[in-house]
Amino acid sequence: MATMEMRSLDRGTLGPENGFSQPLLPWSALNAPFKGAWCVVHPGSSTTRHAHPDYEIFIALSGEAVLESRGERVPFREGDIVHFPPDTDHQVHNEGAEDFQMYTAWWTPETAEGFLARHRGEA
Repeated sequence: MATMEMRSLDRGTLGPENGFSQPLLPWSALNAPFKGAWCVVHPGSSTTRHAHPDYEIFIALSGEAVLESRGERVPFREGDIVHFPPDTDHQVHNEGAEDFQMYTAWWTPETAEGFLARHRGEA
């Protein structure tokens, strides 16, 4: 039985959903209580301003950007992490000269309940 399964980033599949992202979670062999994606925001571009019923975190991996939410703008740099409660608008702006990269994970109570059901073998 394999002890590890790895997925590698394929920059060729980065798509324009809320910026440029590649969904990395879920996949069929992994029972995760959240979904996630690698995101790249190119210089001079921004993600789509949006809000949704999910909880969400962003983890800044490289570069610098500006986070905008509810009229507030704050710097967002490598190593920073931010949490957005459900229905909180958010947008990432890359006003610099290099790509900004981050990982995002999001979940709802239903996502977590599905995880628990699969874990218990109920689904």
